Amino acid sequence: MLVIGVAGTELTAQERDWLQHDAVAGVILFKRNFASRAQVAELASAIREAAPRPQLVCVDQEGGRVQRFREGYSELPPLQRLGELYARDPQAALALAEEHAWLMASEIRASGVDLSFAPVVDLGRGNRAIGDRAFAAEPQVVAELTRAYVRGMHSVGMGATLKHFPGHGTVLEDTHFDHAVDPRPLEALRAEDLVPFVAGIEAGADAVMMGHVQYPAIAPEPAGYSPFWIGRFLRGELGFRGVVFSDDIGMAAAHGVGGVRTRVLAHLDAGCDVVLVCHPELVAESLEAVRDRRLNTAALLGLVGRGALGWDGLLADARHASARGRLPPSAA
Repeated sequence: MLVIGVAGTELTAQERDWLQHDAVAGVILFKRNFASRAQVAELASAIREAAPRPQLVCVDQEGGRVQRFREGYSELPPLQRLGELYARDPQAALALAEEHAWLMASEIRASGVDLSFAPVVDLGRGNRAIGDRAFAAEPQVVAELTRAYVRGMHSVGMGATLKHFPGHGTVLEDTHFDHAVDPRPLEALRAEDLVPFVAGIEAGADAVMMGHVQYPAIAPEPAGYSPFWIGRFLRGELGFRGVVFSDDIGMAAAHGVGGVRTRVLAHLDAGCDVVLVCHPELVAESLEAVRDRRLNTAALLGLVGRGALGWDGLLADARHASARGRLPPSAA
């Protein structure tokens, strides 16, 4: 199935047609789709009204430089600030990780949006795309903070998505713009990058987002196209039973397998439940690619948000003001 991107702050007639397609299970929102809290709530409602089946409305609201909704929302520090605090006071950092997650998820749910793709559990080891989006460089530190973050999201009724499996933090290249190859053997990833994913799955994470990184010593394809990484390792060895998302098929590192049709089908054939088509100009071709496929869009129903207060209720909750005051600043 597909989660698609739309162009602006209101749906076009063409986008309403896309939402009628059996393969479309949701929409991912970006900065281009945001004007205000009220507007994004109206857009989320319009998406659901335009479709004949439930739709998952998603966003990347991690904090730091990856925060799509800003005006009227709390300024969330990047996850690295929590790792820095952990080095000084582990218990305080774990408490604040849970509070960061609670605050982020509460505001997203109050906006009528179901899911923020969080947390990033890649190791903070210099990758150009990850940078301060990662908690820390040390696997066990990231694992502990991941458990706390998942708890915080779950306390609001939001599913947690671990990304970018099986670990994007150690290679240098940014897969938005470059092909990325990690030459290490599986034993090295088990001891390092995979540790936080195992912790997050044990904590009850609801989804995993694949990375576009290639690990040639382990499997020939980039991870999102890899039957080994999705079927044998994530599903088989780790026993993960939640939803598997691809990363955006418009990213440069996804181009190596071929055109849009080939990318969509390669992800699905490898075992991804959902393909992210973030660029509207790729949606029509992606829908054509899955025209004859039987897809189970009901698999995403478990990720639909639950228990939102709405903005009036959230702002009246003393925890909201407390959480905003407790979070560290975005800058170090």
